[in-house]
Amino acid sequence: MKLKRIHLFEIEDQSWFPDWIRDCMTKLIVVMHGFFGTKDDLANLVAKVLKQTNSKKIIDLCSGGGGPMIDVMKVLEEKHGLKNIPLTLTDLYPNKEFANHINQQKNPNFTYQLDSVDATKISAKEKGLRTMICSFHHMRPKAARQILENAQNAQEPICIFEISDNSAPIFAWIIAFPINFIMCLFVTLKVRPMTWQQIIFTYPIPIIPLCFAWDGAISNSRTYTIKDMETLIQSLPPSNYKWETGAIPGKPSAKLYLIGNPG
Repeated sequence: MKLKRIHLFEIEDQSWFPDWIRDCMTKLIVVMHGFFGTKDDLANLVAKVLKQTNSKKIIDLCSGGGGPMIDVMKVLEEKHGLKNIPLTLTDLYPNKEFANHINQQKNPNFTYQLDSVDATKISAKEKGLRTMICSFHHMRPKAARQILENAQNAQEPICIFEISDNSAPIFAWIIAFPINFIMCLFVTLKVRPMTWQQIIFTYPIPIIPLCFAWDGAISNSRTYTIKDMETLIQSLPPSNYKWETGAIPGKPSAKLYLIGNPG
């Protein structure tokens, strides 16, 4: 498959990467979603799929620190009238701090699965809308295709959402690196709950800003463009399963989505 995206090295993807640094970085991503207004755009997409498919549950893949999904659930209830929809958060490397926070609240609608979950191997017995928020770009083409084929074979809906569109030239990551580093210093002030690791390794010892700046700069080159998504879809076996791609205008770039619907 010929794709524009390039799978460059992201630190956070590595199995040796310390969980506590990964957790600190996912908290930053949660704050960034707030700045970009992700919850409202995503809630509109999720509401549409839930209503079209009559799905009664959401299974979020590659959840990390929860991303915007908790806020999305609130918008679904308040704006779209979708109440008491169970949400299960999952990840290959579960954020145990956030998982414990969610599970200890004893909200019957919100759970975070502590076992490692591979997004390419979701059981067909798991019924509900699958979501991937700003995580599809972490997958190499083979794994990305497996995720789509898995949903298609199970005849379960899926909603993939990215906040970058990979429209910039590949060398633009050089400019993005210092911008992301400086941004991290300000975004950290909004992180909740704040930990001593987040402070110490952001300001006196800037390990987190360096990792955040690198991965953020590389992420755009890894993002599947709409054309890339369509190429992946075309490689799947013939099926009555329906696919939809699109872009939502925004700044600093358009937000892309890919929706799979069993019809």
